[in-house]
Amino acid sequence: MAQLDQLVAYCNDRTRLHAYTDAPGAKNGLQVANNGTVTKIGAAVDAGLVPFRAAVAAGVDFLIVHHGMYWDMPQLLTGPVYDRVATLITGNCALYSNHLPLDGHQEIGNNVLLAKQLGLTPDQPFMMIDGEPVGVSAPWSGTRADLHAALATHYERVVPITCGSDSPRRIAFCSGSGNSAMKELIKTGIDTMVTGELREEWFNVAQERGINVFLCGHYATEVHAVQALATELAAKFDLPWEFIRTDNPL
Repeated sequence: MAQLDQLVAYCNDRTRLHAYTDAPGAKNGLQVANNGTVTKIGAAVDAGLVPFRAAVAAGVDFLIVHHGMYWDMPQLLTGPVYDRVATLITGNCALYSNHLPLDGHQEIGNNVLLAKQLGLTPDQPFMMIDGEPVGVSAPWSGTRADLHAALATHYERVVPITCGSDSPRRIAFCSGSGNSAMKELIKTGIDTMVTGELREEWFNVAQERGINVFLCGHYATEVHAVQALATELAAKFDLPWEFIRTDNPL
């Protein structure tokens, strides 16, 4: 058993939560409290009724998510919105959310871990927001086909947009949505990016600008950091932890 406030403080410090300016709806940090103690940690990508029910059923009383509960708030506490809140409160499950800090963290962030999945060592930040990195980039010595094959060993569905070099020398990584990263990619001169998903109109830009983009799924590219943070937290406080998978195909 551990104290809720100790876990929250560790997560805030470890992720440098207060260094990042995030979207207003992110509401990074503790979003819903419990009775003040924690016996089991959970990690999930998204806040939602189904992952909340699964977490409570698994005995989780501290759930770390990447996408928190307040992106579409305020809403009336009725219907599914009420069910989400009621599931957490009746299940005594605290909810902790961490968005951009867990994308950009240089050790346990989604983008560093995406690069390391491919055996790469990131050596440059990519896409800075108010002086803090969100993505990373790393040198690449293989071909574009080699990159596609390597990604396919980790992700069930990889959508390639191959309009750039056959032999890219540097790869940018931007987990989740790559929409805000495309202009940054053009500015840096990097012609290849690994991301989760893009809006349709960016295909035309990739053709015009000669860019390779590999889309591996928004959800799939953001499972890494919440698991890394939960693993560290569990070891620090000698608690069990579990990943709450929702098999989101998007």
